[in-house]
Amino acid sequence: MPVPVPRQRAIPAVESGQAPAASTAGPIKEDTTAPLTLLLIEDDPGGSAIVPDLLDSAGQPIRVRTARNLTEAERLLTDDVHCILLDLALTAPGHVEQDDELAVLRHVLELAPRHAVLALTASGDAERGARAVRVGAQDYLFRDELDGRLLSRAIRYAVERKRSDTAERRLAEGRLRAQENRRLERGLLPTPLLEGSPLRFAARYRPGRSRALLGGDFYDVVRTPDGTVHAMIGDVCGHGPDEAALGVELRIAWRALTLAGLCGDRLLGTLQEVLEHERSDDEIFATLCTVDIAPDGRRAGLCLAGHPAPLIAGPGRAPRLLPYDNNGPALGLLPGARWPRMQVELGREWSLMLYTDGLIEGRVGAGRERLGQDGMVEMVSRQLAEGLRGEELLRAAVHEVRELNGGELTDDVAVLLLDRVP
Repeated sequence: MPVPVPRQRAIPAVESGQAPAASTAGPIKEDTTAPLTLLLIEDDPGGSAIVPDLLDSAGQPIRVRTARNLTEAERLLTDDVHCILLDLALTAPGHVEQDDELAVLRHVLELAPRHAVLALTASGDAERGARAVRVGAQDYLFRDELDGRLLSRAIRYAVERKRSDTAERRLAEGRLRAQENRRLERGLLPTPLLEGSPLRFAARYRPGRSRALLGGDFYDVVRTPDGTVHAMIGDVCGHGPDEAALGVELRIAWRALTLAGLCGDRLLGTLQEVLEHERSDDEIFATLCTVDIAPDGRRAGLCLAGHPAPLIAGPGRAPRLLPYDNNGPALGLLPGARWPRMQVELGREWSLMLYTDGLIEGRVGAGRERLGQDGMVEMVSRQLAEGLRGEELLRAAVHEVRELNGGELTDDVAVLLLDRVP
């Protein structure tokens, strides 16, 4: 059963509370210097006589164009038209569905998706006008009750409401895209594969891009069937979306190659080929650190490709950096490069921290001095002495680096921590 609609409508629906006001989507900026232009679409032989003299809010005349059919309307529908006044009694052209009493309106809405539309109907056909609003018109008016004041106000409200609806739709679309991007970026962060390993894992990640979840830094940890735990951390130069995408590709390639049994020089050489094929510019390179921890947890193989050496700490010994004398070049710099694999002793109980240069290149105070590796070792030593471990240690380290920098870091930061506690 149709909902009763009042016959007499002295003011537009938006003013009576039946439709949302323009202010719901924020302020609308209107160009008050240009007069409004109305396109009247109706086939009355009397022409535009049904439209009285109109004035906009500034007292300027509202320009009126008249189209006798949809073909003529399409020709007259230029960018300076603000509102369309459509007679719902207009005869539909042959290619438009004849059984639909609002077919002409639907066609106009498709023809002019960015324009405000007012539906014009007979005084005794309020239900049809209400259906026109539900289909997409901004408001409806009675043909026999038009006067200049009512129509002028209806045009202004329709234009503002259309602007409001458009702004609100764009805002909603922007929010959806942002949510989708966040879900995508979150899904691209690694899930460590450490099932069956006694090692404890923790990580912190902070992209340098504003409001991003993913930067050019990347890391991963996997355990292969022989019990070896493979850890990796890397950094693509730059920290924009292209670098983030390349970092994800390198991480996924590293995991696949590691699970396939590659390590050391063969693994890094293949990753360099991937980078060379996938990078958008020949100047782009990536640093990388890989560690392969033996099943007994006491030894590890270390490969450095232009990357800072990991930090190791344990009971009764001061935190120190692992050897980096045989550091090979960053990936993508030298064709045919080699990356030596160093054997390092870890001991019975230890904490191994891998990090990107975003952690050590922050400033210390107001000058140009950087924290550096020595400053990082000193900071971590103090935090370990305070009893911090795991996630708590990484959280405190990243927080202190930001505090020393005097605010947010501009570079991506990734920190990975593996602990062996017998």
